[in-house]
Amino acid sequence: MDKTWKIQDLGRGLRNSLKAMLRGEFLLRLNIGRYFVHIVYAFFLFAMVIWLSLAIEGTMTKVERSKAELNELEIVHTQKVFDLATLTKRSNVKQLLEQKGSKLAEPTQPATVLK
Repeated sequence: MDKTWKIQDLGRGLRNSLKAMLRGEFLLRLNIGRYFVHIVYAFFLFAMVIWLSLAIEGTMTKVERSKAELNELEIVHTQKVFDLATLTKRSNVKQLLEQKGSKLAEPTQPATVLK
């Protein structure tokens, strides 16, 4: 008996293995049928780890996007607070009223209480 390997044997073995994989018989040919449940469980765990990492990555992307948006909104808020603080000064209010042609002025008498 000749026990040397030939390239044809390798090609035939790969072809048979591929056919067995397509038919779902590959694990049975290797006599791993009794570990099938464990293999399915391991596949399920790997799939869950991949799915969980993708979900975490998506969440982290949203967090980073929200942080950038929050920083921009803080800048806008600070600018508006500054603008409001400058507008509440009496001299600025008086100048704005004069520019608009309003006849309003500071009160000269205390306010009267209506009952």
